[in-house]
Amino acid sequence: MNKADKSILTKSTIERLEKLLVVFPEKKSIVLPALHLVYEQFGYLNKAAIAEIAARTGVPDIYFEEGANFYTMFPIAPVGKYLIQVCHNISCTLMGADELVRYLKEKLKIEVGETTADGLFTLVTVECLGSCGTAPVMQINDTYYENLTREKVDRILEKLRRQE
Repeated sequence: MNKADKSILTKSTIERLEKLLVVFPEKKSIVLPALHLVYEQFGYLNKAAIAEIAARTGVPDIYFEEGANFYTMFPIAPVGKYLIQVCHNISCTLMGADELVRYLKEKLKIEVGETTADGLFTLVTVECLGSCGTAPVMQINDTYYENLTREKVDRILEKLRRQE
């Protein structure tokens, strides 16, 4: 990347990326940590930021695109302040994940993949959150919620709304 080019990355993100380049001398190993940096700055994987990181690291864009499309932890479009990810793998499905999704859709008045009108919540389903023993499970941003019931969901959503 030419130093004269205007960066869309913050100074902090660039500094952290430069530190990662030292920690990961094999350039392709930087893909996931770099995707985390973009996600932290933008709240989703901004294509222009990924292109800039690819240019700064010398790693082809395709590696970042593959990582972005493979891992559900990285939204590839803007999402609400609270990204609700409901596991719908076999254990969660058997324990009521489908009913949980129906309830969330009704409660939030959105479909899976949509964001509430106030920009607060985005609802998605994901393959596995790795907490099969405490199904059904959802993750909201970085927090797991387990053994879910309608009542627990109501309390969680109300608490998040009060934080606004």
